[in-house]
Amino acid sequence: MYQRILVPVDGSETSDKALQEALKVAAGQSATLLLLHVVEEMQFFDTEGYVNYAELRELTRQIGERTLSRAQEQVKQAGQTAETKLVESMGERTATVIDAEATTWHADLVVIGTHGRSGFSHLLFGSVAEGVVRGSSLPVLLVRSQ
Repeated sequence: MYQRILVPVDGSETSDKALQEALKVAAGQSATLLLLHVVEEMQFFDTEGYVNYAELRELTRQIGERTLSRAQEQVKQAGQTAETKLVESMGERTATVIDAEATTWHADLVVIGTHGRSGFSHLLFGSVAEGVVRGSSLPVLLVRSQ
């Protein structure tokens, strides 16, 4: 039913659960998975020049690559294959980047983990998953961490 499944990964337990669910959906089909990691732009107020942004950016890219590699290994252990892609947000909201990648890649489904926050914590941190659901023209499967 779903031939192209996009799975955003960030290395969290919730992201891992979403990947496992995507593998279940893809099982027995000739579905292709795209594992996507979005490197978010970091802004710090640093008037003294203590933060080396080039090093910090490179470190976050390396972490993203390791995250994708671990996720791809999980896919391999499940007997499937997946493409990987690392993109930088370039100031865009992560949910917007995920939706754009899903559209560009012609995904049939997005499978994403949600932490299930509510109240003040939801207000403070927001929800990438909620942003994907609100902005996507594609079906989105939310996988709760609990």
